[in-house]
Amino acid sequence: MAHPVEQMQSHLAEKMDAVNTLIRTRMASEHAPRIPEVTAHLVEAGGKRIRPLLTLAAADICGYQGDHDVRLAATVEFIHTATLLHDDVVDESDQRRGRPTANLLWDNQSSVLVGDYLFARSFQLMVETGSLRVLDILANAAAVIAEGEVLQLSVARNLGVTEETYIKVVRGKTAALFAAATQVGGVIAEATEDEIEALWAYGDALGISFQMVDDLIDYGDAADTGKNTGDDLREGKMTMPVILAIARAEGDDMAFWERVIGKGKVEEGDVARATEILHRTGALDTTRDRALEWSAAAKEALDLLPQGPLTDTLSDLADYVVARIS
Repeated sequence: MAHPVEQMQSHLAEKMDAVNTLIRTRMASEHAPRIPEVTAHLVEAGGKRIRPLLTLAAADICGYQGDHDVRLAATVEFIHTATLLHDDVVDESDQRRGRPTANLLWDNQSSVLVGDYLFARSFQLMVETGSLRVLDILANAAAVIAEGEVLQLSVARNLGVTEETYIKVVRGKTAALFAAATQVGGVIAEATEDEIEALWAYGDALGISFQMVDDLIDYGDAADTGKNTGDDLREGKMTMPVILAIARAEGDDMAFWERVIGKGKVEEGDVARATEILHRTGALDTTRDRALEWSAAAKEALDLLPQGPLTDTLSDLADYVVARIS
């Protein structure tokens, strides 16, 4: 069976061509050539474009016939790219999608300012749809994303972080854009309120499952994310596997987490030891179970939408998100 993202790309090929053309047009700058240079480095890096595909798919499922879905899909990709540029500066990352980050190739100032430019471009595209509701949804998502990132920063290295706080972080930094991407597709198609709510619920659950799986990948095969294994540990991020392992820790295990996460003293071999503890305590298995639960919730939300090939593909996508670590 074809990859669900490839299936969406095939089904929505004409629309995605239009989205990519619009992205290239709007990331241009007459006065600052560094803007398209930095943006192209990330936009053209081979990302799957899942978020804009979700917008196009949602609009298609709800019977949309116009071209505002293309503007909204480009908007979503610009917001996503802007957050990645900012994230890499905050996290001091040197690799993204298997390539050097923009802040490594240029500098932090360029990454931050180009990210700001893309946010501004995204708002211009939103306005062009003429829909205040769309503007409200996407503007709120941009604020929630920033809020989630700040919350994650404020709870880093805090061994008392709960699963509830973790979900708040993930709902902000990851799920908010997935949910907004699907929701605006329904809004622009003038779908029913029940359908629009179902699209939001699908994107929200898919985004949470997606992030949990990324948290697992950080302690295993990093090929799917293009980042270095153990980055989250070195940055002191309180991800689901770590939260669960700390809740179950005692003795030497707790002393390890206090040194590595609490004090930020990561030594050679610590990533391997953390992975061993996560396996031994069942933290990785439990996180995978949680991801499966959110994937199931995403699929359940689809029951309220018009059924067809694209709806089936969205269901397959929810399965694929978790299958990345099967």
